Order: sequence, then C-alpha cells, then structure tokens
Amino acid sequence: MRIAIIGTGRVGMALGQGFAGAGHDVVFGSRHPSQVTQLPGVVASPASAVAGAEVVVAAIPGRDTLASLRALGAPALAGKILIDVGNALTESFELIYPNASLGAALQAAFPETRVVKTLNTVQSSLMAHPGDVAPSTVFLSGDDGDAKRLVGELLGDLGWEDAARLDLGDISTARGPEHYIFLSMGIMRALGSTAYALSIVR
Repeated sequence: MRIAIIGTGRVGMALGQGFAGAGHDVVFGSRHPSQVTQLPGVVASPASAVAGAEVVVAAIPGRDTLASLRALGAPALAGKILIDVGNALTESFELIYPNASLGAALQAAFPETRVVKTLNTVQSSLMAHPGDVAPSTVFLSGDDGDAKRLVGELLGDLGWEDAARLDLGDISTARGPEHYIFLSMGIMRALGSTAYALSIVR
C-alpha cells in the first residue's frame, strides 16, 4: 500500500520506518524536500506525496495540522484515509479544542475524507515498537468502519496485536484520547522517562 506521511520529524520517521519495514511504499511530504535526507522513503512536496497515496498520515504538530492540510486542499484528500496522530496544544500547553478534538475538527473540515484518530496516546519511540513495553493499548476513533478496519491492519503491521487495539467509536470519541495528553505529561515527569504506555486491563 502507498502511504504518504506528512511530516519528517520523530513521529514521521518512526512510522515511516515501521510501515516501510512491513513492506509498504512510503513517501514523505515536506515543504523542503531537497533538505531532508536519511528517511525510509521518497521525499516530495506534500501535494505530490498525497497525490498517489491511499492513506495519508498527518505526522506534524497538532496545532499546525488543520492549517497544513487546508493548504493542500480538500480535493487532494477526498476519498483517502487520513490517520490523525496529533495532540493539538497551544505553545503554552493548553488544548486548542477543549470541548472537542483535532480529529473531529479534521473530519468536519474534510467531509469527503475518512479520518481515523489513533496513536496519539503513544510515545513516538513506541509507535512501531509496542512490544518494548508490552502489554499496551492503542485506541481508534472514526466514523467509517471500513477505514478503521484498514487502519487496524496497518497498526498490526507496526506490531499492535488485535487484542491491543480498542475501537472507541465515532470521531467524537477522539476527545478522550486527546485529553489524555495531560496525564501522559504527568506520568513522564513522575517516571523521568518516555518509555511507558497505557494498558487497558479487564
């Protein structure tokens, strides 16, 4: 499958390596493609990266995601699956969507795109290596069941077993995982480490 990853930072690198290692065709979208090297895939402009992709991953800071994708334009994303992994915080670490979520805002802005929220509760170093702190849980929110199933399969390619994937429901449920960021920051300070993950046990 051809996967476009918009963003070339730690999250983009981690997911690109994971998807490429699973045999997917990965292309990165960057505003300055000639300046980016050592990525596990081709680097192109965001528009070129998205054009031939079936799945698009928004791997940029959550506060910039909506504006960056609007610059691409709704037609460029129409019919595609958009994986949103961001946490939308201001520079002073306040929620940009305190009564909703970035995932829901993206779905509203791009109604012809199938948005799936996932992986935003996971540190970038563990996104493609969940077994490093097993057992752990990853969440999915989205309005389109088929899109969530396909994203679930992609998560499986990254090492997230079926039992570790929890479907929370439609895109409105993305609010909960996004608000988890504050607990996550507290855990990070208490542990002095980012090598942790959330596990749902019943």
